Amino acid sequence: MRRTLFITTALALSALTLSGCSAGVTEMAPGDTQEYLVEGSADGRSGAADSVAEGGIAYDDATIADTSRDVITTGYMSVTVKSPDDASAQAIRITESVGGRVDGRSEYAPRDGERGSATLTLRIPASELTATLDKFKKLGTLQEVSTNSVDVTMESRDLEARITALDASVERLLALLSTAEDTDTLIQLETAISSRQGELESLKSQKRYFDDQVAMSTLTLTLVSVADAPSVEPDDFFAGIITGWNSFVAFFAGLLVTIGVLLPWLVFAAIIAGIILLIVRSKRRSRRSRANANANANANANAAPESEIPEAPKAD
Repeated sequence: MRRTLFITTALALSALTLSGCSAGVTEMAPGDTQEYLVEGSADGRSGAADSVAEGGIAYDDATIADTSRDVITTGYMSVTVKSPDDASAQAIRITESVGGRVDGRSEYAPRDGERGSATLTLRIPASELTATLDKFKKLGTLQEVSTNSVDVTMESRDLEARITALDASVERLLALLSTAEDTDTLIQLETAISSRQGELESLKSQKRYFDDQVAMSTLTLTLVSVADAPSVEPDDFFAGIITGWNSFVAFFAGLLVTIGVLLPWLVFAAIIAGIILLIVRSKRRSRRSRANANANANANANAAPESEIPEAPKAD
């Protein structure tokens, strides 16, 4: 009787153990990463946060409000300088002196009287950004400056929670892998571990990017120059001829431009003048016609008829 009871109890414990292992392996299947992280939560993020909370770390709005916030700051600055080359070298020295670096540099050669320009993409420690901007303003005449800040505190904390949860998941899977005996279980565990490690590396890469963007602000600095007035004084005879010819061409070019601008107005004025001239001529003709008619009428009225003219007396 006792032997039968012992055998029955041993079989029941074995069945429970096997079912637990099977459930654990099924839970860690390759396509069930989010389900494993959730473990009864509404989404993966809350599940990861719950997993981290079990380890003694929990992030909520109150906790984040009490800690330093993660802010990504970018900016643009334009300064007019006498020599863009010298100002560019000086800006690089200022950036390196505060622990920054140069991520991009574009320089343009002088042309058309200008002394060239330069564009720098600088990474500056966030804590030194304001002081560095003040130093850049002294390079020349400030034209434009703007900064933009984006708060990524929630995203950063979420990544930390998910990384911690995945680290714990990988460790549990490795522990199960060391005790697995059959081939199917080994394959399932290795696939699940590979999937989680790939996701873990992706999350760590995102976290490193966020940390770098938060720690180092990105500033685009544009250095431009004012165009110099071209020299108009000739140095020798041939230079005088060239200057005179250029002035001659420039005069007629300006004259043609002026005529082109005035031509529509001249046409309009000619049309108006023609209409006025026609009206004046018409009035003059009508006046002349009326004057001639009046003159003829007066002449006819003053002239006597031939029958009424007395005959001259005959001489004896």
